[in-house]
Amino acid sequence: MANRTVKILASAGLMYAARRYFRDWGTTKDESGGTLPGDELLSPPVLQATEGVTIDAPAELVWPWLVQMGQDRGGLYSFEFMENALGLRYRNADRIHPEWQHLDVGDTVRLVPPGWLGLPRGVVMTVSEIAAPSLIVLRAAPPGLPWEMVWSFHLLPHWEDRCRLLIRSRLGLRHPGEFVLAEIVGPARAFVTRGMLLGIKRRAQGPTT
Repeated sequence: MANRTVKILASAGLMYAARRYFRDWGTTKDESGGTLPGDELLSPPVLQATEGVTIDAPAELVWPWLVQMGQDRGGLYSFEFMENALGLRYRNADRIHPEWQHLDVGDTVRLVPPGWLGLPRGVVMTVSEIAAPSLIVLRAAPPGLPWEMVWSFHLLPHWEDRCRLLIRSRLGLRHPGEFVLAEIVGPARAFVTRGMLLGIKRRAQGPTT
């Protein structure tokens, strides 16, 4: 019993250390620690992570890729083979689809199909704020999810022909057990987010870069 407890604590410690390392992957201290639109939607205690990437394309060319995100639209541009191995039925787009270029406050973005892991509606987030070509804020809350969650996407111009893409996730926590669980799954979330950032960067920059 003691041996098992030691193994569990060691595993949890390793995952926590990994999460601490990857939590703000690719961002500066100002980017990860600063306030961004959408933060005000959740009050503490909140578990927050911010990741970013520099894209060699102006924000206007990156924006259409963000607008068409969704499990039933353009995908999330991450690791499709892994998403589908989990039964998420993703097909990540490699071009801009005009039919998916409208997104407004109150619209929904589906992340997980209905019925996945017993969730009748899957996972759907609602657009709380949108400002082209710089900002999309998505929000989910009970009863659709067990927790309140905000997922925001920020395009910041960097000279005339480049931009920074920041993805911030904020998870509202109510009980100590939720905090522990969120810490443990943090590295997996960071892995998928990094895949998204690199997938969007590759598509926006085009095949010649």
